[in-house]
Amino acid sequence: MPDLDLIGIGVGPANLSLAALSAPLTEVRAEFLEAGPEFRWHPGLMLPDSQLTVTYFRDLVTLVDPTSRFSFLNFIVQEGRAFRFLEANGLNCSRREFEQYYQWAAAQLPSIRWGKRVESVSVTDDGFQVTTGGGESRTAKTLVLGSGAEPRLPDFAKPFEGSRVLHGSTMATALPKWRDQRVVVVGAGQSGAEVVNHMLADEHNLPASLTWTSNRAGFQPLDDSPFNNEWFSVNFVDHFTALPAARRAEIIREQRDAGGDGITDQLVASIYQRLYHLDYVIGSGLRHRLLTHRRAVGLEQDGDQYLVSLNDLNRDAVEQVPADLVIFCTGYRSRIPEYLKPIRDQLPVKDGRFHIRPDYSLDWAGPDGLRIYAQSFGEYSHGLNDTVLSLGAWRSAQIINSVLGREVYRTKAGTTTVAWQ
Repeated sequence: MPDLDLIGIGVGPANLSLAALSAPLTEVRAEFLEAGPEFRWHPGLMLPDSQLTVTYFRDLVTLVDPTSRFSFLNFIVQEGRAFRFLEANGLNCSRREFEQYYQWAAAQLPSIRWGKRVESVSVTDDGFQVTTGGGESRTAKTLVLGSGAEPRLPDFAKPFEGSRVLHGSTMATALPKWRDQRVVVVGAGQSGAEVVNHMLADEHNLPASLTWTSNRAGFQPLDDSPFNNEWFSVNFVDHFTALPAARRAEIIREQRDAGGDGITDQLVASIYQRLYHLDYVIGSGLRHRLLTHRRAVGLEQDGDQYLVSLNDLNRDAVEQVPADLVIFCTGYRSRIPEYLKPIRDQLPVKDGRFHIRPDYSLDWAGPDGLRIYAQSFGEYSHGLNDTVLSLGAWRSAQIINSVLGREVYRTKAGTTTVAWQ
């Protein structure tokens, strides 16, 4: 007989939501294993002015169980800050305060075991055997993968990775020095904008020059309009999962091009105003070039400097930009975790992706009765919503309902204005 019903591997926002929603269910014996000593949420991007790009109602639980004690609203009430929070923030929230909320919830969940790095997953007569560092093992009939994505640094940059060539996800931990340096920031999504905004904040700590590149026609705002926000609805997910794989991939590209992963209006305006202020009011002398339709295609070291090769997509010409500091804000990728190697041949994978069913379970060739679910691996099966916070509570509720074979949480789609089908 297995030790547990369910083991979650990795504790980010996704599996933290699952832990919170499974906590009141006595019929689910669950443990969640996390390599770190405590909950941290992208610590390298925890910059002072970083804001959530979604409402705090898209927390761990509220959209499927607004009465849960693990809601964000309960957090601000229990912490004695509710009235001041609402006056100060309205429907907005900083990323730092939302991390405090996550940590508050995690501290109340005894099902989470910190400092447990999973080394391997194998199959035994008792179910999945999950082995952590030090040789400790637990068994369960169900696994939920929540290991998270890893930073995507271009291959050509990896040989130079260090204090002067880095991914934006390490900005707040690597603490690069940019004062009086020639800086190149590659990538014009929300993370790239947050990095640029952070470097421009202190007029006494400015770069000598800043080159910021976008591979699109501009520095595109996040489309936060009501109609396009319905891409992050249950109805859209139901529609999306039923489409052929090729069409799903096309829609992902269309949504990105339409601002599905752009920069918030507030941050776009802040950077524009700051550059104006530095140019005309302060006269800072900062040299800046914001380049569109540029794709970084190479990096080389030339003495004490780096040369960043930028392909101008309009002219099909390559320019080399000298830099002292290069920051790649080039997103994240989900990889098949190494700990799955013992059962890797039983997991159908195409183009480096799992085959994920609508209930987030994996199509796999293992024994009947053993199931694997995946959180945040399903962008191409479930849509852009899978990599952001928007439907995290709903996804966890879907998994719980599937594991127990009954509707514990209401997950049926409500109404949307757009008719997706």
